[in-house]
Amino acid sequence: MWLAQSLYVKDWHTLKLGVFARFRRPLPLEISLEETMLWLARAQDSTEDDGVAQAYFVREKLWTASYPETTGYIIPTFFDYAKLTRSRAFYDRAVRMADWETKIQLKGGGVQAGTVDAPKIVPTVFNTGMVIFGWIRAFEETGNAKYLESAVKAAGWLASIQDDDGAWRNFGSTATAYSLNTYNTRVAWALLEVHRITRDERFRDRAIKNLDWALSQQLPNGWLENNCLLDNAQPYTHTVAYAMRGFLEAGAYLRESRYLSAAERIFQALQRNIQRDGYLPGRFDRRWRPTVRYCCLTGNSQLAINGFRLSELTSNESYLAEAKKLLTFVLHTQDIKTNDPNLRGGIAGSWPVRGRYHPHQYPNWAAKFTADAVMKWMEIEAAGREQEAAGSKQQD
Repeated sequence: MWLAQSLYVKDWHTLKLGVFARFRRPLPLEISLEETMLWLARAQDSTEDDGVAQAYFVREKLWTASYPETTGYIIPTFFDYAKLTRSRAFYDRAVRMADWETKIQLKGGGVQAGTVDAPKIVPTVFNTGMVIFGWIRAFEETGNAKYLESAVKAAGWLASIQDDDGAWRNFGSTATAYSLNTYNTRVAWALLEVHRITRDERFRDRAIKNLDWALSQQLPNGWLENNCLLDNAQPYTHTVAYAMRGFLEAGAYLRESRYLSAAERIFQALQRNIQRDGYLPGRFDRRWRPTVRYCCLTGNSQLAINGFRLSELTSNESYLAEAKKLLTFVLHTQDIKTNDPNLRGGIAGSWPVRGRYHPHQYPNWAAKFTADAVMKWMEIEAAGREQEAAGSKQQD
């Protein structure tokens, strides 16, 4: 133990990973994806409704109640997988989730904080934005106007409670200690999704106001102020990736280089801390120094998605390479040999599992973002094969 404590953080994780890092190889992407999606399906089946359980608690051996926020953005993941595998079952599951979200939407348009069994039902900004992604995708897949109506109603509520400077200070998450959350750039992205369908300029304008406010929170080194649920001095890679994705997708949609540059600065800062096997510490301070030794696995998967997207938008191959490393590390931790269906295919909150980000838990969003990242990697590889085939035909 004394040796582990004396080592620098990049060496410490190698000891902790032990046998698995050396001998457990990632499965083919298709198999890892299938196991992840089957775990998410079991998370949905574990509940009394059509939502997805927030997490599986290892020590307590129990599934939580459904979580409206993350069920909302799991909907597109299920539609993507259904399309990839031509699975009617996963398509139907996504529709059931969307129907459930519409059923429990609050009268004013917002989505409640916490799990569906929360003792106090209050609307919250971030959760509402995340469910918009699900409603928009359900509308696009089914053509049913009720989903678009729910999305527009939710977006209208978000617009009505936004502060003049573009931030949201009211109706924050019940899980956060702060009234300001820079990672609400992801909510701005959700508003842009509503704009994409409705062309209502109100939602575009509100999104830009928030994104510009968020830019005012960024330091020259890429660091973002007010960007964590509980400790703004050392945010999780989870919320760092949330904020980065909002900038990234907004920049791509609006063709606005300042938002893309903001996202790129974040990824470039984190690149310096990614180890050869994809390990990345779970928290960083304002100088981008790691403050913990454990890895936040969902942060890794989210950042992998961001890296894949950046590589597409900038043609920078280094982003692609780092994204693959980040995701490979996560896939190293996935267990598909266990006989416990509650664990098989799931992704833990932290590695080691006792790390401080959702310790001894398997959150549904860790699996969701891992599935998204795997599908993105598969898409990029398929595109590469098509290019090679086209090049070969031209040579012939």
